[in-house]
Amino acid sequence: MFLGELSCLAVFYILLCHDRRRPEPRMNPGGSFNPLLFLPPAMCDMLGTSIMYIALNMTSASSFQMLRGAVIVFTGLLSVAFLGRRLKPSQWIGIVITILGLVIVGLADFLNPNKSEKHKLSDVITGDLLIIMAQIIVAVQMVLEEKFIYTHDVHPLRAVGTEGFFGFFVLVLLLIPMYFIPVGKFGQNPRQVLEDALDAFCQIGHKPLILLALLGNTVSIAFFNFAGISVTKEISATTRMVLDSLRTLVIWVVSLGLGWEHFHGLQVLGFLVLLVGTALYNGLHRPVLARIPCCAALANAEVESSPEERERLINNGRVQVADDS
Repeated sequence: MFLGELSCLAVFYILLCHDRRRPEPRMNPGGSFNPLLFLPPAMCDMLGTSIMYIALNMTSASSFQMLRGAVIVFTGLLSVAFLGRRLKPSQWIGIVITILGLVIVGLADFLNPNKSEKHKLSDVITGDLLIIMAQIIVAVQMVLEEKFIYTHDVHPLRAVGTEGFFGFFVLVLLLIPMYFIPVGKFGQNPRQVLEDALDAFCQIGHKPLILLALLGNTVSIAFFNFAGISVTKEISATTRMVLDSLRTLVIWVVSLGLGWEHFHGLQVLGFLVLLVGTALYNGLHRPVLARIPCCAALANAEVESSPEERERLINNGRVQVADDS
């Protein structure tokens, strides 16, 4: 994952060098900043992803994706607390509806009669709780990224690459102690340790198809994180999470089509409620209200305030200095 993000840094400098050879450079490399600013988001990314992958072994892929929608709730609340963002009434309603959708999805897992022996009820509940806990960490990452890329005008490719740099080298160092930590049956490798890097390289050598899958994953992660950071910079962190949540539909449909999961009515209801919540939060209801004469005034009242919020976020430090003087 972090190798894919790190590759964005190489792409950034290649594009920058190519642009500087032009008579009139067009690329904005962004402002100067301390690279260590992106160390905390990288650690949040590493911790949150690790917890989610552990939880994925305990629950279904569709529930995993649906419960990830909780990140919208935590990102919105943290944006209010630390970025000074003012949420509109429809956004608060969207958060409440999203929480309701999460409860329905969790209830669907609890009442699902088709749970396999691999996913016991206790494992499913633990996995669902771990996913929700991981979303708090991911929300912290999103808010930190939004704060830094606004205040320092960081290029999206450079931001992703810097996070990938820290994450990659921290994980490389952690592989050393992980190789010696026994975890019993939880470690799905011959030595039953937390992580066996040598065994992983042996598997890649014996099955080149694994290497092809890893390369595909690396490229997809690089493009995915670049697009995510770009959305965060141009719009907001919460909008990025709303768009990210739309992957749920694809994964759920594929899982049902391939027979990996059984159809459950409560899960459908929970997914629909989550969609309504995310749509309200992202303001997708405004065009509909604008077409209704009696509701047009209400739609106009909810005017987007992103430029004002962004300006306040960028000038936050300078305003405080001016007040002190």
